[in-house]
Amino acid sequence: MTTFDSFVDKVDERLGDGLERVLCAHHQRRLQRLGWGDVLAGGAQDRLGGRAPVREGNRVEVLIDGEESLPAVEAAIRQAKSHVHLANWHASADFRLTREPGSPTLRELLAEAAGRGVEVRVLLWAGPPFPAFQPSRKLARSEQRKFTEGTDVRCVLDARERTLHCHHEKIVVVDDAVAFVGGVDFTALEGDRHDSPEHPPRPIGWHDLMARVEGPAVADVAVHFRRRWTEVAGEALPEPAVPEPAGTSRVQLQKTVPNNTYDFLPKGEFTILDGYLRALRSARRLVYLENQFLWSPEIAEVLLDKLRNPPADDFRVVLLLPRKPSNGSDTTRGQLGRLLDADDGHHRLLAATVSAHDGDESAPVYVHAKLGIVDDEWLTIGSANLNEHSLFNDTEVNLVTDDPEVARTTRLRLWAEHLGHPVAELENRTPADIVDNLWRPLAAEQAERERRGEQRTHRLVLLPGTSRRAARLQGPLRGLLVDG
Repeated sequence: MTTFDSFVDKVDERLGDGLERVLCAHHQRRLQRLGWGDVLAGGAQDRLGGRAPVREGNRVEVLIDGEESLPAVEAAIRQAKSHVHLANWHASADFRLTREPGSPTLRELLAEAAGRGVEVRVLLWAGPPFPAFQPSRKLARSEQRKFTEGTDVRCVLDARERTLHCHHEKIVVVDDAVAFVGGVDFTALEGDRHDSPEHPPRPIGWHDLMARVEGPAVADVAVHFRRRWTEVAGEALPEPAVPEPAGTSRVQLQKTVPNNTYDFLPKGEFTILDGYLRALRSARRLVYLENQFLWSPEIAEVLLDKLRNPPADDFRVVLLLPRKPSNGSDTTRGQLGRLLDADDGHHRLLAATVSAHDGDESAPVYVHAKLGIVDDEWLTIGSANLNEHSLFNDTEVNLVTDDPEVARTTRLRLWAEHLGHPVAELENRTPADIVDNLWRPLAAEQAERERRGEQRTHRLVLLPGTSRRAARLQGPLRGLLVDG
């Protein structure tokens, strides 16, 4: 590195640090003004604390990739007796939830339910006010017409977003008896949602997650939909009945609802940010994150502190991220560079991405999942990315549980998928052992093959660190420009 490069790096680092301090201070002032200042106070570590109610007696099933999650949603809609409520970032009328020959489109599936007397309500984002990115308002209106024309389906577009933000949550409620919460969109826009854990090569592979829940927590999902629908559609819906206990998991529904967006929450709700910070601060052995973005300075600061002051020798942080986020900017890379510096060669941090391989064929797999697991004791799945959009300014919904069985089983299934090893070979090994002796050697070997221009042979590969230049600055700059 030349003296000039070193000088530029130092200037860039100072600017990046300064911008992040400004952004964090702005968030602190905003939350304090709204009565949410305790979220960033730093003291709370009880994992299911905060303002969101905790429900006992639930059954939680984690559905991995579209091949498993989408048919489960279709099956629930086919069995609906009273109503189907669906809220999503975007949904395409011609989208099919399974690849089975002759399977219905989403429009046909919902229309059939409505035709037999089931009340079907679909709540979608109206799209940005100017055509800067998809789905455009023209496209959203077109899909709305397709869902409603010639059917008894009601579809309403929600345009109450904050400037340059969106309604990003993905939820389905059937008969107030079962609910789905996750990151899966019912559209082929931007990528193929039907991918399987095997991830065969295709133009854009897609890794995503959804949670299916039964029990009292379903009422919390139903209430959230009801509040948004009533305010946007002007139709009052009855309060949902609280289902009987269906399992043994404690569940908390956490949300981001920006202030000054809905009358039912004029000061907003920021329990997803609160939940992540509580769990990450409490981490003792393992932080495992799958996410589309990782450039929130609030999240990064907790991880930086954990890496600089590890709670145990076997503490590990594993990040599964896309090679490049869909916004085309390497905003995550700046924070990744900082995290690698904080790790300082101790190999407590591993950041990787995945791709699809079949002989000489290979293709990227886009990591769209939004999952966090801490110590195999806390799990969150939903629609929230780890950036300013999802934690402060978009509408988001995450389902959280502190059931160790659900958390550990989910981690093992995901690690088996990514590592290409059976669950049985992993379940008696500690997370640190698996990270040090499977994750890192495999991902490092593939990174070296890639560096030499050779064909890769495994789906895992290390994500490179970055100099802090533009990538270090993009996150805080983007946050300052779009946050309010």
